[in-house]
Amino acid sequence: MQYVRLGSTGLKVSPLALGCMTYGEPQCGDHPWTLPEAPSRELLKRALELGFNFFDTANRYSDGSSEEIVGRAIRDFARRDEVVLATKVFFPMGAGANAGGLSRKSILTAIDASLKRLGTDHVDLYQIHRWDYDTPIEETMEALHDVVRSGKVRYLGASSMYAWQFAKAQHCAERHGWTRFVSMQNHLNLLYREEEREMLPLCVDQQVGILPWSPLARGRLARPWAAGSAREQSDAYGQTLYGAGESVDQAIIEAVGRIAEARGVSRAALALAWVLQKPEVSAPIIGVSRPGHFEDALNALQLRLAAEEIAALEAPYRAQPVSGIS
Repeated sequence: MQYVRLGSTGLKVSPLALGCMTYGEPQCGDHPWTLPEAPSRELLKRALELGFNFFDTANRYSDGSSEEIVGRAIRDFARRDEVVLATKVFFPMGAGANAGGLSRKSILTAIDASLKRLGTDHVDLYQIHRWDYDTPIEETMEALHDVVRSGKVRYLGASSMYAWQFAKAQHCAERHGWTRFVSMQNHLNLLYREEEREMLPLCVDQQVGILPWSPLARGRLARPWAAGSAREQSDAYGQTLYGAGESVDQAIIEAVGRIAEARGVSRAALALAWVLQKPEVSAPIIGVSRPGHFEDALNALQLRLAAEEIAALEAPYRAQPVSGIS
């Protein structure tokens, strides 16, 4: 595994981050397709054996049980200082008026709760999961800065917002001498490329690391157009992300299949290679629910697409409404 720097920081991460939404008790939260602890631990252990050092979860995933499962596995299978552990804050974790959001009260409560579930004294990358329209950005950025200064967090990251919002947050932090975001976790894959218009150029200009989520479009790029999956049928949020232009999506998925067959690789490896080959990307966040997914991901690291292959994959795309942003 060849490690890469996260943005302009000195932090070195595996070029693939293991997304941990998959790992959580199925009866908790709104993701019934997640894996309970025993199979989750096996996959987390295998990831560590393969050289993954970057693990991304969130307090909201499976009502916190994802953080608990990931935290126990890391304690049992790795040295804490060798792992880059990321989690997120924003979505409500209860019914109270201050159970979510990015107010000072919510952030300070959430980080302590996440640390307790993870069983650690610090998080390496603490990310705001979405933009909070109800809280002044100055309040959010100062609270995040204080969490860093307390030693509970090493770096700050953001996720899925408009480019103007990200620029405003960075400017706010710089103007006050507070900690800036070092990474942006955004929605990017062959079926959804709207981030190429504003967010990616902004991150390149500001030397911010890019951590694309859903690089396989919730698995849609990993299988033929007509095929489905149990997760797709029960993933209500995923159904809001795709389908704006079904004929376009079908053409892209069919192009992935043709080129993958010609290259003798899986569809998943090919679609992931497209994301990895974008020079501004630091580490796509991949989901792994069975061991074979690791093989696809590692094959993608070695796969170089020719210019004409990239052109064929990108040609059917058409502009579409922004999705994945609250």
